Amino acid sequence: MEQTVDVIIVGAGPSGIGVSALLSQMNCHSYLILEQKGIGGSFHRWPKEMRFITPSFPAQGYGQTDLNAIVPKTSPAFTLDMEHPTGEAYTQYLELIVDHFDIPIKTGVYVNKIEKHDNQFEVITNKGFYKSKYVIWAAGEYCYPNLNPFPGAQHARHNSHVNSWSDLKGDNYIIIGGFESGMDAAYQLARLGKCSKVLAKSKTWETGNSDPSIALSTYTYNRVRSYINSGHIEIIEEAGVSHLKADQNGYHVYTNNGSSLLTKERPILATGFIGGTSIISNLIKYGEHGKALVNEKDESVVTKGLYIVGPELRHSSHIFCYIYKFRQRFAVVAHAIGKQLGLDLTAIEAYRQENFVLNDLSMCGELCQC
Repeated sequence: MEQTVDVIIVGAGPSGIGVSALLSQMNCHSYLILEQKGIGGSFHRWPKEMRFITPSFPAQGYGQTDLNAIVPKTSPAFTLDMEHPTGEAYTQYLELIVDHFDIPIKTGVYVNKIEKHDNQFEVITNKGFYKSKYVIWAAGEYCYPNLNPFPGAQHARHNSHVNSWSDLKGDNYIIIGGFESGMDAAYQLARLGKCSKVLAKSKTWETGNSDPSIALSTYTYNRVRSYINSGHIEIIEEAGVSHLKADQNGYHVYTNNGSSLLTKERPILATGFIGGTSIISNLIKYGEHGKALVNEKDESVVTKGLYIVGPELRHSSHIFCYIYKFRQRFAVVAHAIGKQLGLDLTAIEAYRQENFVLNDLSMCGELCQC
């Protein structure tokens, strides 16, 4: 099978659907989303108890858009009746956006490789070939857990592979990683009456930084604080893990400072994710932070017509990890493509009025050190 369109978007998460909704409003009739799983596929794989750390509020009447909205004049809080949505609930919001804008999506399509020949992209998938003038990479990160951060990590269980924390039967756990996912794991286990030791490389709760991309959110810290005081959660500071071994006695976790811990329960690996741009490494150049280098239009510096949206997007020290950040770049990409295709650009101004357009990156005052 072969299909040719003007724009192919890879990924039907918030970034892929968000930029596609704007293309639809610009009267683009030749675009297609390719999705490996289904709409919001990554959110379906969240642990059952996991919730957004960014709160949702239907505050359009005050001139402010819901922090977790991907389209102006919409609100997950109002739609879902939740302040901190679950992954399953947020998928319902995404499905409503797809239905409202009649966004074309083909699911069950896994992108193996993308090549460019004679100013045209060829997207090679498990379901055939697709061709386009432009590609928007919106595959995200959650599909690609960091499973090998140190030797022996295969003996641990990555937090993204937990369907529900109630499935874990043991009473004492070691959690490797002290950021959001690690602290959330500790909180969920504590709620079930279990105890855990959290090995944290740095004091994410004491960074003195307001950016939740690099500091533990107040939402998460307030949830775990009472369990720390009660002894259900013990935080071992500055304890990076060097390696892990398993034998008949259990799991041995060795830290960089030479100490070791023994646990009978399989350790929880909360070491984050590896970006999906590794699939298109032939079309991008990486910078000092290991992220794809893009120009001021979020276009690959080495492949014209390839754009990146979502949590992998980075401009030097400026990052756009959370929805309320990277959504402000949808219009930048859509404008660049729409201008070349001769589309109706009036929708961009509506996005600008809703603070959905961020052109001046000097306004991003926080620096990312991760």
